[in-house]
Amino acid sequence: MKTIEAIDRRKFLHAMTAAGLVMPTLARNLAAQSPTPNRKLRHASFGASGMAWNDIQVICGSSEVELVAIAEVDLSRAKEAKAAFPQVRIYQDWRELLDKEADNIDSVNVSTPDHMHGPIAMAAMLLGKHVYCQKPLAHDLYEVRRLTEYAREHGLTTQMGIQIHSERPYLQAVALVQGGAIGKVKEVFLWSNKKWGDEGAPPESSAPVPAGFNWDTWLGTCADRPFVGKEYYHPGNWRRRLDFGTGTFGDMGCHIFDPVFAALALSAPLTVRSEGAAPDGWNWANNAKIQYVFPGTNYTAHDTIKFNWYDGDNLPPPEILALVQDPDAQQTQKLPEESPPDSKVLARLRRRRQLGPGLPEQGSIFVGTEGNMLLPHFSQPVLFPAEKFMEYPIPDIKSGNHWLEWVDACLGRGTTSTPFDYSGPLTETVLLGTVAVRFPHTTLQWNAKELRFDNMAQANAYVRRAYRPGWEVAGL
Repeated sequence: MKTIEAIDRRKFLHAMTAAGLVMPTLARNLAAQSPTPNRKLRHASFGASGMAWNDIQVICGSSEVELVAIAEVDLSRAKEAKAAFPQVRIYQDWRELLDKEADNIDSVNVSTPDHMHGPIAMAAMLLGKHVYCQKPLAHDLYEVRRLTEYAREHGLTTQMGIQIHSERPYLQAVALVQGGAIGKVKEVFLWSNKKWGDEGAPPESSAPVPAGFNWDTWLGTCADRPFVGKEYYHPGNWRRRLDFGTGTFGDMGCHIFDPVFAALALSAPLTVRSEGAAPDGWNWANNAKIQYVFPGTNYTAHDTIKFNWYDGDNLPPPEILALVQDPDAQQTQKLPEESPPDSKVLARLRRRRQLGPGLPEQGSIFVGTEGNMLLPHFSQPVLFPAEKFMEYPIPDIKSGNHWLEWVDACLGRGTTSTPFDYSGPLTETVLLGTVAVRFPHTTLQWNAKELRFDNMAQANAYVRRAYRPGWEVAGL
């Protein structure tokens, strides 16, 4: 980092933020401000490829947004973005971007591996920037809580990248449940066939770091370790590793829990329990089975309600699958076709794949007092039994644009649908599962107010992780 040549308040704040040393009392004096009328939203991206590139394309595809800068640790992955936005300034170190561009940007998207979501998002918010952050909101429960609190306290415009929240199928599902189509909900079953787990220690031999790749900055807040070759960590397999990703659950849980969380208007769970394998010392395990118990709401049949999560080779019990496996089930109402999706991600999701007759690879089943609902990830919800709901009117709800909703809100027009006040508690719920899997066959009692487990002191060690010395960020 550059040394500070003059004790100018703003330069001092920028440099200290980059070094992770900003005092919260000083940062509070930076109020979030929307761009002045007739000026574009000046934007920076943390990440240039993969989901980051998708976020850039949609956010900066708006004529009201100007892409100013990108931080990307692997310069080989920034070429496409540079070609599409020749004027953009590329940095390898996200701290340098914030230091040099703080006066030139209004908003950021954080689309990096999970372990850096919290540090980068908080550092940007300390400078008063609006944040679009990919899911899960952060790697650890404490980070999520602090991001949520800080955004609320400082009036920042935030959105988590669970883009399907704004799409018609999920909006329909929420409307059907809250409209009483299946009565009160008794229990929910959710699953994903993904396998973001692994076994065994990393390779013992180190490998040369590729040209243009900053391994130290990629590690960021995590403990130093040797680079062991392409693909083990970067660019995609970090999801399997305990320190960097959050496994299948963290990858897909925020998506698949989202419409259930919204439909039932849930608060924090009371307990969480894992019946699957524990992770080893380096990797998340596959084939999770996790059960939550939540307080009941106006939309549930009882005072509490159970959530049951399955991934990998696991599925809900046969008697539950039988409730929604009628290959002839089909609503007769024909809804108008929508315009093509705004991203390649959504286009892929619309090519629905099946595990069996009527059963998608990922989705959820709502078991109600008056019927049941299958919600594929991601296509229109289907109500059962088929003969009862054949003529049932499925709500004709139009999709929104999750990214541009956030852009509009940053420009002072409207609000977002998944601000950190919503997506923070949702993410906390998901991340409780990543703690529970470390203690199989044990019911963990969660105290959401105090951010701790009341009956398992060992579990509290996984609420907040220690950052590598020199990578601390104020507020976390």
